[in-house]
Amino acid sequence: MVAVAGEYSTGMMWVSLAAIPRRPLVLAAKAAVLTGLVLAAGTVAVLAPFLTGRSILPGNGAGPDHGLPTLSLGDGPALRAVAGSVLYLILIALLGLGVATAVRDSAAAIGTALGLLYLFPILAAVVTDPGWHRRLQQIGPMTAGLAVQATTSRPDLPIGPWAGLGVLAAWATAALLAGLLALRLRDA
Repeated sequence: MVAVAGEYSTGMMWVSLAAIPRRPLVLAAKAAVLTGLVLAAGTVAVLAPFLTGRSILPGNGAGPDHGLPTLSLGDGPALRAVAGSVLYLILIALLGLGVATAVRDSAAAIGTALGLLYLFPILAAVVTDPGWHRRLQQIGPMTAGLAVQATTSRPDLPIGPWAGLGVLAAWATAALLAGLLALRLRDA
């Protein structure tokens, strides 16, 4: 979010748009840089606990000696959860970039992005109808996106792992398109 909102607050967005007047290209470049940074940081942030857990769990009753498999990236669900968690972080960052581009203020962008992420779980918690509860979990960017971390097949999951990540990707795409539209329709 700082990649865009910070530029607006300092007036540097004028410089960016003077250097590259094609606004979609500016947003695409920001998205590419942000994706690369979050990919690098997210990979470290996800792999470090996975590898730490892999070394700690067997000595604490959660390993082959107790009838449980060893955590391995060669295991399909574990690999999906690790790779999907990195993709989840990238999509959340892109959602934030789109929101920040649309609202042009860091505080408003953070509030709006967090509102989008937490609105659906809060609504799902207060809705008593099981069908609506499930629907809200299926369409909420955070709850749907986090389904990619499920490593076991559970009937209570509201959405499949990749479908959930697809829902989050749709939210991120919508936010980026809203940001691009706002960037194109107004002065810097």
